[in-house]
Amino acid sequence: MIKPGAMLREVLRHMAKKPATEQYPFVKKEKPPKFRGKLVFYAEKCIGCNMCVRDCPANAIKITKKGDKQFECEIMMNRCIFCAQCVDSCPRKALEATKEFELAQLDPKKFKVVYEAAAPKPVENTEKKPE
Repeated sequence: MIKPGAMLREVLRHMAKKPATEQYPFVKKEKPPKFRGKLVFYAEKCIGCNMCVRDCPANAIKITKKGDKQFECEIMMNRCIFCAQCVDSCPRKALEATKEFELAQLDPKKFKVVYEAAAPKPVENTEKKPE
């Protein structure tokens, strides 16, 4: 038999309790220190060893040589599993895992992130000019 008062009693009991869920979009929690989110590439640090490409289990990274000591990185965020093996294997720390994780897109073309090659550093002339 259904007791109508039982439901009301249960509702009133839970009104005084703290909610079991978090108010996620409105209240954001602090991420753990070693949280692995979106990857960032620093072109000026890259030496083109391709260790990140070899270690990526999802084949989400592509390094292309654009000039003498200039490399461009293409990261397919829809393939990335955010394991950060590429970050750990990079000898020059050219890749970094950020705490950004809200990466949903409607346009599949926006999942491909291209980091352009760094501009070459100007070479200073050390020769003395005649006066």
